[in-house]
Amino acid sequence: MKNKPLRKVAVFDIDGTIFRSSLLRELLENLISSGVFPRKAKEYYAHAYLNWLDRRGSYEEYLSGVIAAYEKYIKGVKQHVVWDMARHVMDFHQNRVYKFTRDLARELEVKNYYMLAISGSPFDIVDPFARAFGFHKVYGRLFEIDKKECFTGGILYKDLIDRKGKILKRAIDKERLTLKESVGVGDTDSDIPFLKMVRRPIAFNPNIKLYNHAKKHKWEIIVERKDVIFKL
Repeated sequence: MKNKPLRKVAVFDIDGTIFRSSLLRELLENLISSGVFPRKAKEYYAHAYLNWLDRRGSYEEYLSGVIAAYEKYIKGVKQHVVWDMARHVMDFHQNRVYKFTRDLARELEVKNYYMLAISGSPFDIVDPFARAFGFHKVYGRLFEIDKKECFTGGILYKDLIDRKGKILKRAIDKERLTLKESVGVGDTDSDIPFLKMVRRPIAFNPNIKLYNHAKKHKWEIIVERKDVIFKL
């Protein structure tokens, strides 16, 4: 094992970077529409969503409401129910991805990169989604289950999933990876910790905080709009 050659790594955020929406949002909306979650769950983010649509509020504020709603109402739900809903979302949304990042992920997989995905969405949906695109290891928000296979509402390893740079360091040590020729792709400032570590950081459709940081440090900035991909 000690003589095993080090493998180059590519690390991607998933929501808004490969997937054109939020896996958590799509899962939550389906849980509400199917009656697993009550309709009042939307009260956690409806106002923030309208503010974001009208460009009076941030996407981060809207997403915080989505997360709060999911964490509130997941308690007591059977794990298999969420898995069934995740498969439904996958069937409907699997191909709703960005071309640039989809093609880049495929290219790096062919070049034998170790593909690492890090997402704030529930592991129950981000794992099957990312593995369908060739990712070897997936980190997502892991919700605790009890002996009856029901969600407790608790989140396991919360300190880890919120520290993406720490996740990358852990993967490097555990999987014998090298940062030589490494690639990282993210879309928000929460991705900066792992983007700072790789040799080729890419800010893809970045929010303003990531854009400013990427511009200052001369990182690649890629924007995909409709059927046009351009580099800033």
